[in-house]
Amino acid sequence: MDSSAPERSAPSADASPSLCKHLARFWRDRPGEAKVLLGMSAAFLLIFFLPLGQPRFENAVLEGLRLTQWYAREHVILCLLPAFIIAGAMAVYISQGAVMKHLGPASPKPIAFGVASVAGTLLAVCSCTVLPLFGGIYKRGAGLGAAIAFLYSGPAINVMAIVVTAKVLGAELGIARAVGASSLPW
Repeated sequence: MDSSAPERSAPSADASPSLCKHLARFWRDRPGEAKVLLGMSAAFLLIFFLPLGQPRFENAVLEGLRLTQWYAREHVILCLLPAFIIAGAMAVYISQGAVMKHLGPASPKPIAFGVASVAGTLLAVCSCTVLPLFGGIYKRGAGLGAAIAFLYSGPAINVMAIVVTAKVLGAELGIARAVGASSLPW
């Protein structure tokens, strides 16, 4: 062996840490910045590997955007916005005393659940537009059981849903839906 070659010594304790140890310390010391870095890296990799130029992918993206536009135009404007307006009107025009009398925790359960389950008849709400209304009656003092009875029966018992069910599936199923939805909370 050549004795003139310098000897390599083992790395000392004060040598710079490996990349893995450095990243682990960075993640431990700065978790917020590390999450941002991880998110940016994931976004970069997602964009880098997008199959642009593939007709199937581009058609899927275009259809997704069209569906989002339809949802914003039809569902949000025609359903959610009126639901928030109705919830606001309920909060302003329905007294807390009336809510407490008919739907409150101290009111008799048959009355509270009956009023709550039949109240959805007048409102044409779906499962997502009933949420602001649920929040409105719950904040006005309705008991949790009565509010949940309204939450579950509201979308099922509204007049439009019953008419469509009866028209498409027959009068017997329309009536069964109305009876089943109003007796659901019991």
